[in-house]
Amino acid sequence: MRRARPGAPPRGTGGRALTSVGEGVGFDESRSVDRRDDRTTGPEPTTAKEEHTPSRLWHITLSASGVAIPLTEVRRALEQLAHDHPFLLTSRYADDHAEIRYWEEARDLHDAAAVALRLWGEHRSTAGLPPWEIVGLEVIDRETYHQRVAEGYGPSPAAPVGVHPY
Repeated sequence: MRRARPGAPPRGTGGRALTSVGEGVGFDESRSVDRRDDRTTGPEPTTAKEEHTPSRLWHITLSASGVAIPLTEVRRALEQLAHDHPFLLTSRYADDHAEIRYWEEARDLHDAAAVALRLWGEHRSTAGLPPWEIVGLEVIDRETYHQRVAEGYGPSPAAPVGVHPY
């Protein structure tokens, strides 16, 4: 039995009213054929055609820096990030800055950059990354990356795959 004023909303609801949510597109598809309701008055719902933009590969170079931290802590954090996310190609680090290079799959440059800009902050606690700020970001498509490398001035790997000091 609940003790409350008559007409008062239940505790913890903060006066919120419950509303119903309509069936989503494809709701009936999850039901078995023999249980379909024959009382439908309209045609079956159709799904909107989505424009599908194929994803592309983007080469990301992310630079972060801040107050000096012992090299062993920086290395351990970058190794943990590489372990958690094996997409990382290479990381270089010093006691007050680091650079991460990797490939990202995204629809366009905006999506690739948005994911890259969130990487450091989202994994700061899980990987134990230093509380540094992002100070540089380069996002280039695969063709541009390969063209730069072929011409000898591109962002060729800074070091073999892995985590390395500058």
